[in-house]
Amino acid sequence: MKKIIVPIICLFSILLVLLNIDKITDKIIFFLNPSITNKIDVKNPYYKTNNYVFTQNTSNFTPYGIEDLLNIMYTILNSRTTDFSFYCAKEYTSCIEDMEMITKDKTLLTHLNNFVHPFNSFYNINAKIMENNEIIIHINYLYTEEEQKKIDEEVDKIIEKLVTSDITEDYDKIKVIHDYIISNTKYDVDENSPKSYTAYGTLFNHLATCNGYTDLMAIFLTKMGYDNYKIATTNSIDNTDGHVWNAVKISDEWLHLDLTWDDPVSKDNKDYLYHKYFLINTEELQTADANITSKDHVFDKSIYVELK
Repeated sequence: MKKIIVPIICLFSILLVLLNIDKITDKIIFFLNPSITNKIDVKNPYYKTNNYVFTQNTSNFTPYGIEDLLNIMYTILNSRTTDFSFYCAKEYTSCIEDMEMITKDKTLLTHLNNFVHPFNSFYNINAKIMENNEIIIHINYLYTEEEQKKIDEEVDKIIEKLVTSDITEDYDKIKVIHDYIISNTKYDVDENSPKSYTAYGTLFNHLATCNGYTDLMAIFLTKMGYDNYKIATTNSIDNTDGHVWNAVKISDEWLHLDLTWDDPVSKDNKDYLYHKYFLINTEELQTADANITSKDHVFDKSIYVELK
């Protein structure tokens, strides 16, 4: 009898291990890499509770389709989680292939990045596919904590100084910030400084590319309580190397806001401040671009659905 019971116990033990192999592997991986998590603890002050048509926050980290993968990626970025681990649903047979596609598609990741607060935007993303089909995400973020603190402090000072109690209309509040940024910034024509691509370079070095203008405006808009995100073209569109500007929600309407194009590089080297691309809808944007050959403002309306 004993000879029969022992093999049965062994087989039962093996079966339990096989049934729980993912959980056991998790324990080993998390023990060896304590920074990896499969839970999102929302402690980041720049976490956005907003959901958008293209992507939403999620608490379900077992994807059943590509939309779930995009929501997971958005939630990881939105919470500024550096290392994250998850498994696909067994029914989702193309999960690994879809995940590899997403992480290799820089254009798609850039669009996804535009929906989070600039401080939670990534510098690069790495995805590792384990033999047991576990997906481990590692993210390097664009802004350091020191940069965030300095920008936050300076932005608070500027808002306190410029957005006075007698300015009550949304249009005027945003305009005073729009004008301040442009009046204190020049477009970095040579694009020699990496900081020009960030709000830090725009605010403290007074040099910016479209990325820098847009990040800084997004930080101001969020501080002032406006739902907003960045909107971009891509270099897949003819006659453009890619461009980014702001989208902001005012009184339930989404509008465009492009500081780069309102701060043109002039041939006479004089400083100009325009409002041609200030708080306009998509139809007005197309009208403003009517006599321009550039396609910088041609955007994917299946991604930035709010601006259709």
